[in-house]
Amino acid sequence: MEHREYEASYTNSSLYKMMKLNKANGLTSPEDDPPPPIPLAPQQCPAPTALPAKPPVPSNPWAPLTPGETSKVHKWLFDPSQGLNLTHARDASMSDNTIFHIELYPPPKNVTIGYFSNPESKLERYARVSLNLGGLVEPLVKDYLVGPLDGEMGMRELREIYNALGERKGVPYNARADNMNLVVMQRWSGQQMVPYAEMCEDLFSASATGLPTDTLVAGPSGPWSYDGTFRRLWITWRLNKAGSYLLPVGLYMYIDIGGTDTNLWSVRKAVYGNTTYPSLAALHEAYLAHSLPAMSHPHPSNSSWPQRNRPSSSNANWDLDDRPGPRGVSFKGVRYKVDKENGYISWMGWSFFLGFERDMGLSLWDVRVRGERVLYQLQPQEALAQYSGSDPVQSSTAWLDRHFGMGLLTRDLIPNYDCPPESTFLPITTYFTETGGMIIRERGVCVFELDTGKPLSRHFGEEEGEFGAVKGWVLVVRAVSTAGNYDYRMYCSLSLASRLTLTLLLSSLVFDYIFHLDGTLEVRVSASGYLQGGYWTPEADAYGGRIRETSMGSVHDHVINFKVDLDIAGTKNSVMHTRTVREEVDVSWGSSPTSEIDPNLDPDLSDWGSTLIQQRIERTFLTDESESRLKHPLNFQGHYAVVNREERNKWGNVRGYVVLPGYSPIHNTIVGSKRMQDNANWAQYNLAFSKRKETEPSSSTSWNLHLPGAPVVDFDKFFNDEGIDGEDVVGWVNVGMHHLPHAEDSPNTKTNIATSSFLLTPLNFFDSDISMESMNAIILRTRLPARASTAQGYAVDVANANQEYIYDDYGVPQDHTCLPVPPPPFGYGGTMRVYDDEGKEIARV
Repeated sequence: MEHREYEASYTNSSLYKMMKLNKANGLTSPEDDPPPPIPLAPQQCPAPTALPAKPPVPSNPWAPLTPGETSKVHKWLFDPSQGLNLTHARDASMSDNTIFHIELYPPPKNVTIGYFSNPESKLERYARVSLNLGGLVEPLVKDYLVGPLDGEMGMRELREIYNALGERKGVPYNARADNMNLVVMQRWSGQQMVPYAEMCEDLFSASATGLPTDTLVAGPSGPWSYDGTFRRLWITWRLNKAGSYLLPVGLYMYIDIGGTDTNLWSVRKAVYGNTTYPSLAALHEAYLAHSLPAMSHPHPSNSSWPQRNRPSSSNANWDLDDRPGPRGVSFKGVRYKVDKENGYISWMGWSFFLGFERDMGLSLWDVRVRGERVLYQLQPQEALAQYSGSDPVQSSTAWLDRHFGMGLLTRDLIPNYDCPPESTFLPITTYFTETGGMIIRERGVCVFELDTGKPLSRHFGEEEGEFGAVKGWVLVVRAVSTAGNYDYRMYCSLSLASRLTLTLLLSSLVFDYIFHLDGTLEVRVSASGYLQGGYWTPEADAYGGRIRETSMGSVHDHVINFKVDLDIAGTKNSVMHTRTVREEVDVSWGSSPTSEIDPNLDPDLSDWGSTLIQQRIERTFLTDESESRLKHPLNFQGHYAVVNREERNKWGNVRGYVVLPGYSPIHNTIVGSKRMQDNANWAQYNLAFSKRKETEPSSSTSWNLHLPGAPVVDFDKFFNDEGIDGEDVVGWVNVGMHHLPHAEDSPNTKTNIATSSFLLTPLNFFDSDISMESMNAIILRTRLPARASTAQGYAVDVANANQEYIYDDYGVPQDHTCLPVPPPPFGYGGTMRVYDDEGKEIARV
C-alpha cells in the first residue's frame, strides 16, 4: 500500500474519527492527540520488462535470415549441381570462388502491402547472395537472388539493382569488399619492411615484420581504384599502441595490391619528410647517406596519451563526481511494448518493425501513427568522410563506410553507458563470412523511454483552461556501429573458436530514432571515436589542428544519407515546397485615423504609412525529377514536405509530413574530386526526391567506394525527369558535419558536438496537436475567480498573491513512488552467438 493510500485509510478510520471528536468536545488532553499516520514502506516497483506487443501480421517481412535459412542457402550453393566451384571462405585464397555475403532480399513493396492487407497469405522469402569469384579468368563480384527459401529454390543473377553496371559482366574484382584481403594486405606491408628494420628502429623506435607483435602498423587510405582496373592505395605507418590512429610517424607508401597473386604486389613509391622516393630501397639509401629530412617522432615510451584511461592529474578531481549520477525509473512499469521475435515495437500510438543488414545496420519499416502508415521505409544508405591534408594519405582519403559493413561492425551496447539502465535490448543478426553462418548479438539495439526534461508544450494563463503542460516523453531506438569514418586500422584474426577480431575503423556512429508524442520522428546521428590523425608539420596547419607534438586532426566532412519512403494516406504523394517571400503591400487602413475629424490634415498621412513590408507564404509542387535535387532554402525560409493532394484534414489542408533540418544540416563541401567523382553524388545536396522503383533500392552500394569513376550505382541516374506529382515518392535526406578538429577531439571526438539530425513532423496530417491527448499532462487554475482587469492592467490581490492552485493531473500523478528494482550488476561479453554453415552455434563470446 502506498503512503498516500495508507494515510487516507487511517484518517478515515473510526478510531481516528473518535479521537478527533473527543478532542473537539474537550474530553482529551493534547497528549491524547491521535498519532500521525505512520508511513508504510512503499511496494517494490514492477520489473522494467516490456509487455508483449501484437504486430499486425504474423511475421516481420524484413526480419534477417535465421541461422537455419542461411545454412539452407549455403548448402544449396555448395551443391556441385549449381556449378559455382565454391571454396569455404575460411580455407580460401584470393584466387578462389567464395561466398562473401548472404542476407535477406526484401520483398517488393506491393507484395508486402498486400501481405498486410491479407495477413493469412504466404509471404515468400528470398536471399541475396554476393560471390567473390576470384577463380574466373576475369575475376568478378556477382550478386544472385536465391529462393524461395521455403520452397523449391532457384537462382538468377541480380543485376537490376545496379543502374550503372551497363555492359560489364559483374562488379570489378578490384572493387570487392573482402575483410580477409585487408588482413593479407597489412601482413604483406609489414613483410616489405623487414629489410629495413634497423632503419625503422633508429627513426621510430619501432618496426614491422607482418606479425601481430609488430610495433609499427599500417593504416590505409581510400579509395583503392578509380574504375576497377587497378587496386592501389597510400598507407601511413603508425605506432602500434592504443589509439594508434593518432600516432603516425610520417612515413607513407603507395602500394599495388591488384590481382589475386601477392607475388605480383609491389611498393611503387615512398614519402618521408615531404620527399618522394621511388622505392623503399631508395629511402633506405638516403637513410644510410644521412640525407633524410630531419623529423621528430612520437616515442613508444611516451605515447600513451591517446588511451581512454581517466587522467590522474589534480585537475581531474571534480566536486561530488564520486557519486553516481541520477537514473530514470519507470515506477509503474515501462510503457512500450516489444515483440522480440518479430522485431516489432509499439508506444503511445506509434508502431514499427525493425530490420537489419550488413551494409548499414538498423532500419525501420511500416512506421505507423494511430494505426496509419506514414513511413514504409527509413534506412541509412551510406556514410561519407572526405579529408584534406598536406600528406599523401590525408589528401587522398575519401571513405564510403558502407563498404566495410556498418551493420557487421555493430557491437553490443554497454549497459548503463550506451543506454540507460532500464533499456530493453534487442538482438541483431548478420552473416559472418569466415564461418559461413550468422552471428547474433543479443545487445545490438536498445529501446528506452526518456524524459527530455522539458515540456512538449506548456502555457501560463489566467483564464480557465489556459495554464498547463504536457510532459516531454520520447521513445529512443538506438544502435551503435563502431565502423566510424575517421581512421581505418585494419587487423583481423580468426581464432580456433571462430571468433573474428576485426578493427577496421575507429569511430562509433550512434544511430538514434526518436519518437515524439506529437507524431514527430527525429533521426539523429552522433559520432565519437578517434580522429584519422595526420603527422603534424607547420605546413599542415592550413588543413587542421595540432593536438600533440607530432599529431594533428585533419579537416574533413561527414555526410550520412538516409532513404525516407513516406506514405501519406497511401502512395500517391507529391512534394510541396513552402517558402516565405518578402512583399510590400498597400493597405486601406493605413490612412490617418484623425483625417475625418480635422479636414486640414493630409488624408494620406498616418502613423505608419499605408505600405506594409512583411512576408507571405508561397506553396508550389515539384512536377518532375529535373527539379528535385535540393538544398535547404536560404535562411531556412521554408521547407519541403511529402503530401497527398487528394487527402485533406478537417480544415481543408492537404495532409503531409515535413522534412525539417535539425542539428548541422550540411552537404559535402568538395565537389569535383576524382576520388569521389560519381560514386556519391547524393552528398552534394541536403535532400532529394525521386519516383520510387524496386530497381533503385539504395543510393549507394558496397562496391562504390573503389569505383568513383565508374560506380555500379550512380545516384544522378535516378533522376531522369520522371514525374513525381501524385506518385510513390521517396526522399533521400542527408545529415553530417564539417569537422574542423581541435585539441578537445583528443583522445576522442564527443557526441554532443559531432551530432546531426533531421525531423519528420506532421504538416496538417492531423486536425490538431495529438500530444494533447496524453494523460501525462496537467491543467491548473487558481481557487480564486478570474482577476478583474483595469485600464492599467490586471488588479493585484496582494492578500491572496500566494493563493494555492488546484490542478488536474488526469489520474497520473508524477509523484507516484515505489522501490525500484535493483539494476543487474554490470557485465559485458558473452552476448554474441556465432553459427557455422550448418546453422549450429559454435561459440558464444
